[in-house]
Order: sequence, then C-alpha cells, then structure tokens
Amino acid sequence: MSQPWKTEKWFTSPWNWEPEVREALQFPSNIRIHDVTLRDGEQQTGIMFRRQEKVAIAKALAEAGVHRIEAGMPAVSAEDEAAIRDIVALDLGSEIFSFARCMPQDVKLAKDCGVKGIITEIPSSDHIIKNAYGKSMDWAIKSSIETTLAAKEAGLYTVFFTIDSTRCDLNRYMDLIEQVATNGHMDALTLADSFGGCTPQAISVIIRKLKARFNKPIEIHCHQDFDLGVANTIAALASGASVAHVTVSATGERAGNVPLEDTVMALLTLYGVDTGIKTEKFYALSKLVQQLAGVSVPPNRPIVGDWLYYIESGIVTMFHRRCKDVEPCEYIPFLPELVGRPGIDIALGKGSGLANIEEHLERRGVTATPEQAGDILARVKQLSVEKKALLTDAEFGGIVESVLKEAATA
Repeated sequence: MSQPWKTEKWFTSPWNWEPEVREALQFPSNIRIHDVTLRDGEQQTGIMFRRQEKVAIAKALAEAGVHRIEAGMPAVSAEDEAAIRDIVALDLGSEIFSFARCMPQDVKLAKDCGVKGIITEIPSSDHIIKNAYGKSMDWAIKSSIETTLAAKEAGLYTVFFTIDSTRCDLNRYMDLIEQVATNGHMDALTLADSFGGCTPQAISVIIRKLKARFNKPIEIHCHQDFDLGVANTIAALASGASVAHVTVSATGERAGNVPLEDTVMALLTLYGVDTGIKTEKFYALSKLVQQLAGVSVPPNRPIVGDWLYYIESGIVTMFHRRCKDVEPCEYIPFLPELVGRPGIDIALGKGSGLANIEEHLERRGVTATPEQAGDILARVKQLSVEKKALLTDAEFGGIVESVLKEAATA
C-alpha cells in the first residue's frame, strides 16, 4: 500500500506516516480485542441484560470477529452463570473468558462454566484497598496468590487484573505484581486505568516498564472519564501491550469503557494496524446493544452515530455533490459502508445552502430557477429557526409548492 493514509475506503493524515512518528511505535504483530460489554458494559447504570440477550450479543461479537469475549461474572447470579454456560456451549470461535474476584470459589465456578480463562481482579493502590475495601495490602497479596494458584491448577488462562493501577505508587505497584508473579501465577497482566485519570504519555512509559520487568503479555483496560480511553489504549498497544479491553459503543460505568468501534477503526485507518475485526458489522452491533440495553448514543457519536453522515451544512453538501462520484473521501474520513452504516444523506435546516436545495429538488424531479431556489432556501431557513429543528420532507414539499405556485401566478 503506497499511500496507507489514502485508500478506496478512507482518507486520513499522511503525517501519521512520517518516519519520526512511525519509529516510535512498537505495536505487537498480533493485537487481540477483548470485549467486556457483557460484564463491565452491563455495569452502566440502568443496563441489565437477560440470559438470552447476553447470548445474542455474544453471537454478534463473534460474527464481527472479536477475539475474546468476557461473558460475565458467574458469581453475580444464577442467570449470569447460565448465560456464560450457554455462550461456551455455542463454540462461537471467539475465546470465552469470565470475570472473577480474587476468591478461589470464583475460580471453581468459572472452571465449571467451561471458560478458557479468567480475568481475576484485586485492588492495587494502598488508598483504595484501605478506604474502599477496608482491607490491607497483605490481604490483597495473599488473596491474589491463592486465587491465581487456584486458576493455574484449574488449567485456566489467568489474567491478573489490578484495579486502580494508574493511581498507585509505582514502586508499590511493581512490588505487588512481583509477589503475585513469583509466588502465585500470572499468564498476563492487565493495567487498569479504572478512573480514566492517566495520560497517553504516562501509559506508554509504564507499559514499557512493565514489559521490561515481568516479560509477560500486558493487557490494557481504560475508562472514558476524561475521554482519553481510546488514546490511552492505543498508546499502550503502541508501546507493546497486546490485548485491548473494550465495550460496544462505550457502554460501562460512569463515562463508559473504551469503545470497540473507535479503537479498531483508529488502529486500522490511522496506524495501519489491521486487527482482523469485521468493521462492517459495527453499526448493526451497536444498534443491537443499544436496543437490548435500553440506551441510545448521541446522534453524532463517532463511527456509529445516526447523524454522523447526515449533512446540514451548505458548504459540506456542496463538497458532497462535487466529490461523491470522484473522490468520495474528500469530505469524510471513511466511507459509511466500511462500518456498515447507512450512506450519506442531506438535511434541510438553518445551516443549509443552495446545494441542499438543489439536492432535494433533484430527488423530486423538480426544476427551479436560481431566484426560486433562493426563495426556497430563505423559507427553509426561516421555518427551521421557527420550529428549532430540521425540516421534514413534507415541509420542504410544501415550501417548494408554494414558491413555484406563486411564481406561476406572478
């Protein structure tokens, strides 16, 4: 690919490919996507997935090619346990993991469900252990060692997940991991920016330190509290982390988890990293999760927002009309079909211009003089301001009919 920033499907910045930029990137050859919608995503206030709904989402994730699916936490409820068993039994092709507290009984339950691996969590900062859990660091270390050894004995791939990693004293954090890695068991380590308070620059440095000291695969789990989750996740991957934890459309507690769609699309179109995920499944996948979760995303949400490619601006509509058949990515960063979303449409409102009017007149097979088109535009703007909204097709039709009728009788 001679120009990886400009293909038939996307057009991003060539600056991303400057040698000074590329030489700083250390992406692993095989990045895996670990989706936590069915566990962390469900922790968003008001979201509750039933057993059959979890199965439906897991199927859709697998169809999209997601490498690992965290199917839930069996200790939460009998229904959650049943859903995990159902998902495992389907043999979807994706690896199925479950979440576990640092308790050997949670490991046994996960093993009984038939999952391939577990994400086992422990608080890692002194302050959260003391203030939120009412425990001591000795308790955290002892529990982690016991649980990870139980997971090893059970034959489960064990990911040691350190809650609140990024607010720890770094030396204390490293020592906690060292004790678990030495006296317990750890197939991989998850650095968790649980409250979204870290920066991409800091994430990069710490990932490199972790890799150098522990020689284990590193996973990254971020939250969106300062809207840096995607940037932090990509910074971690570019520094050698090999697994990204995500949710569909940023579902999750508080501001949500890192969105699957944004992360995979950024990797593909900005960095040239193809994870193998079927991006054309994203829009339908997002719609499914929104429907089953009973939530909606903002209409201009990146990648999957319904109005993302619904153009009101007159100048951008002009770009669209001039470029759509020649350079369709001249005025958008990627084609709608790359993520399976509906195509570009043209709105009518206060921000519209003559290009919008011309577009909608052509759709109706109606011809108007420049003066008539200008009159139609003025009335479209006026009505949009009055109703504080875009115009419907019927309202536009009424304006066109009035203008042409007045011109005919003048």
